[in-house]
Amino acid sequence: MDPETTRNDPPQEHELSPVPEELPILPSGEAVVFPAVVVPLVTRNTQAIQLLEEAFNTDKLIGIFAERAWIERPDPEHFFSVGTVAVILRMMRLPDGAVQALLQGLSRIQLQDLTQQEPYLRARIAALVEPPTPESLEREALCHSLVTLFQKLLTVANHLPKDLEQVVVNLRDPSNLADFVCANLNLDLKERQEVLETLDVLERLRRVMALLSRELEIVEVGNRIQSQIKEELDQRQKEFYLREQLKAIQRELGETEDANPDVREFRRRLAETTLPEEAQREADRELERLTKMSPASAEYIVSRTFLEWLVSLPWHTLTTDRLDLARAARILDEDHYDMERVKNRILDFLAVRSLKPDSKGPILCFVGPPGVGKTSMGQSIARALGRKFLRLSLGGIRDEAEIRGHRRTYIGALPGRIIQGIRRAESRNPVLMLDEIDKLGADFRGDPAAALLEVLDPEQNHTFVDHYLDVPFDLSRVLFITTANVLDTVPPALRDRMEVIEIPGYSEPEKLEIARRYLVPRQIHENGLHPDRFSITEGAIRSLIRDYTREAGVRNLEREIGTVCRRVARRVAEGYTEPTAIDAPDLSGLLGKQRFRHTVAEQGDEVGVATGLAVTPVGGDVLFIEASLVPGTGQITLTGSLGDVMQESARAALTYVRSRAGVLGAPLHFYQKHDLHIHVPAGATPKDGPSAGVTITVALLSAVCKRPVRKDIAMTGEITLRGKVLPVGGIKEKVLAAHRAGIARVILPRENERDLEEVPEAVRRDLDLVLVESLDEVVPIALTPGQGQPRLVAAVA
Repeated sequence: MDPETTRNDPPQEHELSPVPEELPILPSGEAVVFPAVVVPLVTRNTQAIQLLEEAFNTDKLIGIFAERAWIERPDPEHFFSVGTVAVILRMMRLPDGAVQALLQGLSRIQLQDLTQQEPYLRARIAALVEPPTPESLEREALCHSLVTLFQKLLTVANHLPKDLEQVVVNLRDPSNLADFVCANLNLDLKERQEVLETLDVLERLRRVMALLSRELEIVEVGNRIQSQIKEELDQRQKEFYLREQLKAIQRELGETEDANPDVREFRRRLAETTLPEEAQREADRELERLTKMSPASAEYIVSRTFLEWLVSLPWHTLTTDRLDLARAARILDEDHYDMERVKNRILDFLAVRSLKPDSKGPILCFVGPPGVGKTSMGQSIARALGRKFLRLSLGGIRDEAEIRGHRRTYIGALPGRIIQGIRRAESRNPVLMLDEIDKLGADFRGDPAAALLEVLDPEQNHTFVDHYLDVPFDLSRVLFITTANVLDTVPPALRDRMEVIEIPGYSEPEKLEIARRYLVPRQIHENGLHPDRFSITEGAIRSLIRDYTREAGVRNLEREIGTVCRRVARRVAEGYTEPTAIDAPDLSGLLGKQRFRHTVAEQGDEVGVATGLAVTPVGGDVLFIEASLVPGTGQITLTGSLGDVMQESARAALTYVRSRAGVLGAPLHFYQKHDLHIHVPAGATPKDGPSAGVTITVALLSAVCKRPVRKDIAMTGEITLRGKVLPVGGIKEKVLAAHRAGIARVILPRENERDLEEVPEAVRRDLDLVLVESLDEVVPIALTPGQGQPRLVAAVA
């Protein structure tokens, strides 16, 4: 075939000719060719070119099938089963060797089997006959709607040529109409193939109608979005042009007044505010930038927000401290019972401030179990000083920027929580409580504890620089108070910057007094009861403390008192009018059965049972350990989530018992034929520390000698291999825990004698406190002289 010649035969002749049983197959990839639709084709594929040339020189008919996926050697499963027989209307070879052809679909066919692979594909096919569609109102309505919607699409879709409208109007055959419209829609392969495989004309019209409606909706929404964007851009360009004209006119007239109301407002506020020199320079520089910006720009909002923060901070605003020591002492006593160390420290601060007004504020750290009044004490201090009170919860904070702020280069940047709190307080010397400082975290965003090193250092915080402000702010007049349950998780450098004041748990008499003075009146008021018609007796409060709560603080105690008040309030609301006095026997009907046993000393003495004391984040507690002597080869097993230090204490205890076996009355070679197992109950709770050494030793010795341990005795203390008893911490909490548990005698290291001054006198009177220096003194006190059953269970803290 001459590459410069073209041939154009009318397709009508082929439409009436029968479809051959075998045709050359042209794969169309993801393109679907519909009957009665003319499509152009340009190809450089040698097999496709040979196929087109041979078909063009014979009957001009080829089969076109879309492909499911490309494979090197196709098979019938490679193609969709339904395709189109097409006629080659025109064909021309291009100068670069490619072939351009014009094809027109004729009718639907079905692929049967491939008969030839080389040089191109040939296959047996079968013609698909559409079922007859008689004229009906539904067919006419579908055709009319399809034409109308397609005309509407042509008016809004810029990618479709407008002359398609004339073609679609002149199409009378419903089948050709549906195929033509579908061929001009933006559909995926699956949707086009589904239309091609639909032989029922009415069903095809409905399917194409739905696809056309969706296409029209998408185009209209897209046009609407583009129109809105264009309008916004035009408006911004117009505003910019007008502002530039206004600026030029103002320059010509010699006017210097700022036209921007924001700039005028900031100039006024800066004139009324005395900023530090460095902050003033930064504000002037940023204001100059603001005057040159368009209010529509993103940088304008950033600069405006920064200036708003600068002028709204209390750079020089201070509240006047009330230095009346008697008034401050009265307020502190009104709000809190006991806590003398904290109260004395605040009164000392007031005294120093009255003598030296420019003294720096202290940085206090209240450490104690939950519910002892650490946070509420901060509020009382602020009230006593006449200062604003702010509380920032640090629990779970992992981002350094929460303390120091984000730099202004970040979208949505803001100052850190310290500066935000100062702004809310509207004062440079508030009482700022940093709650739960022991629960700070750290990750890839930085360490908030490291950022607090500057905040909580009196020698540095007078020039604290927030990343957002980037200018120094004086925090030296702020009274910082931090709270923590434990100090173990607080970094040493941060701990060194704070004055630590420990607030231990309360004894039963202290809880009774706190409930009587504060908790009961507050709950009566909050639950709408009248003090003259409702009361809780002292016996009921004691029962609440002993039988319904077991804590170092009073938070759960107040919760139970509130529950009692609510139950009585319910009776009053139901019409009960008699005065009510709640006594201890009434509590079971209001709160249910007792939740805790008041004593553990009633269980009797047992072999291998020793009671120990421990300090937990919620105060002191009594713990129990199980020890067992079983046949073996001298191995020791330690279970119960014991830490390294506690495991070492157990091994030291075993060594001591072995070394003193003859003196202590134990079999000399018991360890050669027996294994020892030490277990601490509550295995899911990690336990560690050296203070369990005495208790473990007594438990092991009891198990080996089969001598029961007195159950009314609790003990604590670290041991050495020589049997010395060394001092431990948390004496007050441990003694209070023993008192709550009904223990009669407590064995303590002699070097902890000075710590007993912190224990309430009433508790010291109730307990027999025994001070020892060595384990030789502990054994005759803790172990009974008689024999017991070898039920090898031990308790340690």
